[in-house]
Amino acid sequence: MKIMSVLEVVAKLHEKAQLKKAFKNAGLINKYKSGDKEILIYPKIHSVQFDKKDKKTIYTFSLLNGMDPKEVKKKEYVFQQHFGKNIEMEGDLKKFVLKVYQKSMPKELTYKFSEIQPIVAHFKLGIIAGMNRNGQYVAFDLLKHPHILIAGETGSGKSTQLRSIITTLIKTKRPEEMELYLADCKKSEFHIFRKVEHVQCALSQPRDIRKMLQHIKKELDERSDLTETFEVSHVDDLPQEHKRPYIVVCIDEFVMLRKDETIMDILTEIVAIGRTLGVFAILSMQRPNAQVLDTTVRANLTVSMGFKLRDKVESRIVNTPNAEKIEVSGRFIMNSDKLFELQAPYLDIEKAKILLNPFYVSKKEVKEVMDEQPQLSEKDVFNDVNE
Repeated sequence: MKIMSVLEVVAKLHEKAQLKKAFKNAGLINKYKSGDKEILIYPKIHSVQFDKKDKKTIYTFSLLNGMDPKEVKKKEYVFQQHFGKNIEMEGDLKKFVLKVYQKSMPKELTYKFSEIQPIVAHFKLGIIAGMNRNGQYVAFDLLKHPHILIAGETGSGKSTQLRSIITTLIKTKRPEEMELYLADCKKSEFHIFRKVEHVQCALSQPRDIRKMLQHIKKELDERSDLTETFEVSHVDDLPQEHKRPYIVVCIDEFVMLRKDETIMDILTEIVAIGRTLGVFAILSMQRPNAQVLDTTVRANLTVSMGFKLRDKVESRIVNTPNAEKIEVSGRFIMNSDKLFELQAPYLDIEKAKILLNPFYVSKKEVKEVMDEQPQLSEKDVFNDVNE
């Protein structure tokens, strides 16, 4: 024990010396002369801690009076030069915490539910986003950060991100707790979910999608009436006999629906008031369009995930700066409370089918409503899908 203690003391002294070098190179020092000598005064280092579990070193320090805290963030690159890219710097006016991680973000991250489950277990609707540059998973609760926009070019990782998000929701929530309404305008993404117990419908024709959203609009109105009747601010607070499942509406390539005013009006309403009513939207698109993503919609899409985008204009529309510079498939910029650079879990279709197999139920084959076929009523559409 004594030998270990001495080794740890030596290690901490070494790390403090490294931190002082970083302070000096970043210009975070005060100088004064005493005779012919120049005296350097460094920020005060309170502690150096070694976290063996998360494989990180934590430095806590305070700036000297008169030092500009903004300079710490501006000079973050200096700390990266000393300690590597995998760092986090947090602080306020004076006290700062620097975390240096040994792990790094992988170039490819295989979806492993055994690793993801404990990360999302304590959320009501857990969304697994990806792994950050420090080798840590980043996840969030859809109830606290409702409505997601996912954008990215073909091959950027957008599709597998949708697949992993939906699969995780299915595996962590019971059908009576959450219902999924899926719309896939390109008919390429959601076929594997059609027979899943949680899935109320998986549609691709615009007129069927319109009916689906009209059904959800009716549900929004009913839930709004219930919260008013029982004088509660959220559907979770309704009496047990009036509880409603969460509803997640996921529409891939929704830009193709932009000319349908009914659809766009209902989507705008969902992202505006859905949070307190337990109705959430996940919207995705390859080519972000400022006309489709108007100010109202963008203001209420609280999480944006920008995979590889074509240019700065598209990155600005999605609100994920520098997404146009991404070169690694599955890499994306997430904007929620703050900006993250993350690697999305890769989940291929065959593995997803295996994970979803326990949730498959016998349903009639979902038939597309072709233009030459007679117009189906909303009831017909939902009966075809749900039986």
